[in-house]
Amino acid sequence: MTTDTFYAAVPKVRAFGDLSDPSVFAPLPSDWHLCCTDIVNSTGLVQAGRYKTVNMVGAAVIAAMRNALGGEAFPYIFGGDGASFAVPPRHRATAGRVLGSLRSWTEAEYGISLRAAMLPLSRIRAEGLDVRVARYAVSDHADFAMFSGGGLAWAETQMKAGAFAVAAVPRAVPPDLSGLSCRWSNTPARNGIILSVVAQPAPGADPQGFARLAAEVLELAAELEDGGHPVPESGPRLQFPPAGLTLEAKASHGRLPVFLQQLHLFAHSALAGLIFLTRRRVGGFDPVHYLSVLRAHSDFRKFDDGLKMTLDCTPAVRDRIRQHLQQAAAAGLVQFGLHEQDAAMVTCIVPSPVEDDHIHFVDGAAGGYTQAAANLAAAFGSDKATA
Repeated sequence: MTTDTFYAAVPKVRAFGDLSDPSVFAPLPSDWHLCCTDIVNSTGLVQAGRYKTVNMVGAAVIAAMRNALGGEAFPYIFGGDGASFAVPPRHRATAGRVLGSLRSWTEAEYGISLRAAMLPLSRIRAEGLDVRVARYAVSDHADFAMFSGGGLAWAETQMKAGAFAVAAVPRAVPPDLSGLSCRWSNTPARNGIILSVVAQPAPGADPQGFARLAAEVLELAAELEDGGHPVPESGPRLQFPPAGLTLEAKASHGRLPVFLQQLHLFAHSALAGLIFLTRRRVGGFDPVHYLSVLRAHSDFRKFDDGLKMTLDCTPAVRDRIRQHLQQAAAAGLVQFGLHEQDAAMVTCIVPSPVEDDHIHFVDGAAGGYTQAAANLAAAFGSDKATA
């Protein structure tokens, strides 16, 4: 194994519960670079009702890098109002170009300011922290990276303070966002609440103690129907015209005027809606199979220097999760934030509708991880605030 082939050699974990064990995470090579992004004033944008746009921009970071690397596997994670990823030395320049282009693009297309930072792993380790990754395989065709070690959270704090910034590139070529989509309507809670959970180790907390706590919280979530999965077996709803059509048009119009891309997507969505409504196979596309893969490939829970979950939750289980976290917080083990809403949303990256490598990012539809992190910051005075 070389530094360039490190991530391809990381063993894939098949059971999500196994990720609570710190030993399944491997340290990134010291010559890699960590990149992170987030949206300026995301909390204000949420309050203004623009959370679908916030999620779209967060997922765009991942779509742009996936396309820039030609599908090569690399570790990344979606955070709601941003995303983080790591690259080996040979992709450092590409990452810088993509991030600089994205900063210009989000401002031009959505009027949203995007922060971006890139820093070497050696700088993080000089702080006594680490960036360790694991690969959670949701199927034979897709997996998601998980992060631990405290380094990612520290890097995000530094980014918000203006350190390690990647400058916007004026008049840059727009990033390739092929496959990025957000046409699905919000998915209503079936058990009463869509609960966003952000839990991170308290400063100085014992890693093994936090690992036990995470396992206990996952056991509580497992009591929910379908383990709290917010996407039903029938898939998310698709209303017509799609709620995110204009957002997708801005992400994919290229040299075309936005309104022409809107017309194209409108016609495409009408055909897709008919196919999903009838559940009939058309050519190589099977809508029933697609929806089953969509559900399986949805990242409704993750380890991101802590535990994050978007759960379709009953009030009783919510109360038990809150009580468990409160007790752990009183013991100095965890800092946490919760946020409740009545629906979840899905943002997608679909390279091809007839292949099974599409992935789907799940968040609460009214603040989600952004508001849960803001609640954490308000309760604990943490630097985890996302604004």
